[in-house]
Amino acid sequence: MIEKTQSFALYYVADPMCSWCWCFTPTIEFLHTDRRIHLHYVMGGLARDSEEPMPPDMRAYVQGAWREVESQTGARFNWDFWQQCEPRRSTYPACRAVLAAAKQSCGSAMFHRIQQAYYLEARNPADTYTLIALANELNIDGERFAADLASDAIEEALQEDFHLRRQLQATAFPSLVLGIKGTYRWLAGGWEEQR
Repeated sequence: MIEKTQSFALYYVADPMCSWCWCFTPTIEFLHTDRRIHLHYVMGGLARDSEEPMPPDMRAYVQGAWREVESQTGARFNWDFWQQCEPRRSTYPACRAVLAAAKQSCGSAMFHRIQQAYYLEARNPADTYTLIALANELNIDGERFAADLASDAIEEALQEDFHLRRQLQATAFPSLVLGIKGTYRWLAGGWEEQR
């Protein structure tokens, strides 16, 4: 049991476009019900910026991951995404969107709104216009959000998250890491079936 005088933080290392993070949503929602827990979202950054369409082998790989997540966890996916959108292997824009929304105290809301849009509504979070539309749906100041999204400050914040991810040795998403007075204890490293 952690003493109240101890300084601790709970880090959620994830990427909004990671399908294993999508199935972890019920766990995160449960953690949010305990007001004593402050969850620090750390962006994982699965895939660098790219304007190139996802090549066939990568499409097959990502679709295979969706099928595996669906079969192992029961998480739902809207497969229309693969016909209605031009998939790109680029998750950095979605990560930046979470950080830009966090400047308006809506980081976690944006993280989960991106997941819903991607996995349930067949919308592409690799597209800037999708991210701005989601910000508006969350009643975030869209003009400020768009400026922040493209700013050097948000890129710097993203790189700081990547540095923290490496410091936490989080190589699998999602990961939950408890930090206590400068030491770290793993609670979950990658999705594991709850028994």
